[in-house]
Amino acid sequence: METLKWEVLPNPPYSPDIAPSDYYLFRSMTHGLAEQHFTSYEDTKKWVDSWIASKDLFFQRGIQMLPERWEKVVASDGQYFN
Repeated sequence: METLKWEVLPNPPYSPDIAPSDYYLFRSMTHGLAEQHFTSYEDTKKWVDSWIASKDLFFQRGIQMLPERWEKVVASDGQYFN
């Protein structure tokens, strides 16, 4: 992540609102990444965008909602919220 100059965002160690079970589809991303070697941020972003676009609309919407959910979790300091 440092090589690609990605910012590492804070995240509570556990949050019921973004539990790992919410990300079961990332397993297929792992398989797709097995043979990939990225040399730039642009290459990485292009691959990820293409991978997300290949998924159904339900999954795409879930990915699009992650930043908002992350903000709520960090703002609530890991506490439950509606």
